[in-house]
Amino acid sequence: MIPDMESAGPPQLVIVGRQNVGKSTLFNRITASRRAIVGDLPGLTRDRIRMPVRWKGKAFEVTDTGGMTFFEKEEVPELVGEQVRAAIESADHVIFVVDGRTELTQADHEMAELLHRRGNAVSLAVNKCDTATLDALVHEFGELGFGSGHAISAEHGRGIEALLAAATEGFSRDESAEHDPELKPIRIAILGRPNVGKSTLLNRITGAGHAIVSAMPGTTRDAVDAIAEHKGQSFVFVDTAGIRRKGKTREMAEKLSVVMAQRHLRMADVALLLVEPQEGVTAQDAHIAGYAHEAGKACILVVNKWDLATQGVGEFRKHVREELKMLPYAPVAFVSAQTGLHISSLFPLIKKSARAAQRRIPTAELNRFLSELDLDRVTVPGPRKPKFTYVTQVGIKPPTFLFFSNLRGPFHFGLERYLTNQLRARFGFDGTPIVIRSKPRRER
Repeated sequence: MIPDMESAGPPQLVIVGRQNVGKSTLFNRITASRRAIVGDLPGLTRDRIRMPVRWKGKAFEVTDTGGMTFFEKEEVPELVGEQVRAAIESADHVIFVVDGRTELTQADHEMAELLHRRGNAVSLAVNKCDTATLDALVHEFGELGFGSGHAISAEHGRGIEALLAAATEGFSRDESAEHDPELKPIRIAILGRPNVGKSTLLNRITGAGHAIVSAMPGTTRDAVDAIAEHKGQSFVFVDTAGIRRKGKTREMAEKLSVVMAQRHLRMADVALLLVEPQEGVTAQDAHIAGYAHEAGKACILVVNKWDLATQGVGEFRKHVREELKMLPYAPVAFVSAQTGLHISSLFPLIKKSARAAQRRIPTAELNRFLSELDLDRVTVPGPRKPKFTYVTQVGIKPPTFLFFSNLRGPFHFGLERYLTNQLRARFGFDGTPIVIRSKPRRER
């Protein structure tokens, strides 16, 4: 079992508050990112989102949480509440955000009471104080019991330095964090259509309930990060929102989630594409596979819920290969996030695929490989038989090779496929796409 990352590691700074007070804007400001979805629609954030931050020699993690409602009995608000309470339990310091331009609400008082019961160290952030004239209103929030608070504007960056100084006062300096000698973490994006088990897989891998899990499709809106360690290697898993076809994506929040999922795919080293045996590989699965392939990402096909399958491994593997022909290089893993079946097999596959995507082949080896190619086996239309003079690797992630030849323009797909297959046979590159580029040699 992967250890629960909540119990160890850097200090935890957790942002809480009711809906639409600017928690995600503050999170993005502190982390210098656009990691959390921000909009005027209440309830955009549902899951906990964590990011590491280094500020003035202090290394810590910041967590954004969903807005607490306290009074709603529906499934998703209750699950959001569970996530917020879990984050507060693990917090070394809490930033309690309120809206400086509105009066205190019952939800603000309920949150304050919850924090007092828990006994957390709390900094009160009175947000949306965009000008100095609004700073005087801060004293009106003293009735919450956390002092007069800090007047801030998360949107404009006002007051953030003073807030962070107070919130991290008890955090120790960690100069080594600036020059971390440890292995760089591998970043993995978990992709799939809604309700294939992405959040369940994330929680199973990390051994912690980071993501909300519900039978309701589309529960995840933000991409949720979680860290796991396996045999000395760090892995950062990102559970993205389920990607629907454009015609079925109507809500603004859902459209933003899809855009963020695509963005986190671009940032990832490896993509895990989840499919399920009950429905088989659908057109939407192929659509998402196309995203991963076009992004040039190393990819692993994860057949989830295999404990419920009625067909054999060989039969379903053949089905996957036929339906996802754009990913012939992706290994296929058969797992059950619900029961833990074969979950540990994902780690070596991820590590192997990530390394393959970053592999560089020396030019001398590539040209020895070039001299041994049997081009008589390749049929290329046109009057010229292909002749190569030189090859070099010009990029990684994905591995990209430039071939100099007597041919003009891009290679015929048959020749490109032959070169790709031969590179794989000689050098590996399991799990990653390969890009072939051509350049005509100079003629005397």
